[in-house]
Amino acid sequence: MSDLRSDKRELTGRAVLLWIVGFFAVIFVVNGVLVQAATSTFRGMETGSSYKAGLLFKADVESAQRQQDLHWQVDGKLLRDRAGEAVLEFSARDAKGAALTGLTAAARLAHPADARLDRTMELKSAGGGVFRGEADAQPGQWELIVDLFRGDERVFRSRSRVTLR
Repeated sequence: MSDLRSDKRELTGRAVLLWIVGFFAVIFVVNGVLVQAATSTFRGMETGSSYKAGLLFKADVESAQRQQDLHWQVDGKLLRDRAGEAVLEFSARDAKGAALTGLTAAARLAHPADARLDRTMELKSAGGGVFRGEADAQPGQWELIVDLFRGDERVFRSRSRVTLR
């Protein structure tokens, strides 16, 4: 008689258990890597309290209407100087074209994806409604936010999408 042997391996309960445990171990490791990457590259929140931001919305709408009623003309340019700094220069004029005086200005380059990259520009009055400032900012897309103040009250805000080269 011939001895018929089968070289096929038998599937046992132990083998099934090891496959299932190995499968879920791989899933847990991959999830852990992805969670670590996500939490280390994105800080997560745009505003601390959406409720408080919602309450301020009406005040922002009224402020925008008052700003529009002023008919101010704010014109400027954002360029790089020879040292590689982003330089902002703008002028502010009233509805009749006269230079605005008695104002202070603040500007910020806000990165659209990561607030940790935001840069504040210290603006100085150059006289005649002209303001100048600079900041160290990398090339790319930015949101330029310019505020004009009379005392402690913000009387004008401009938000513009700009590209720095």
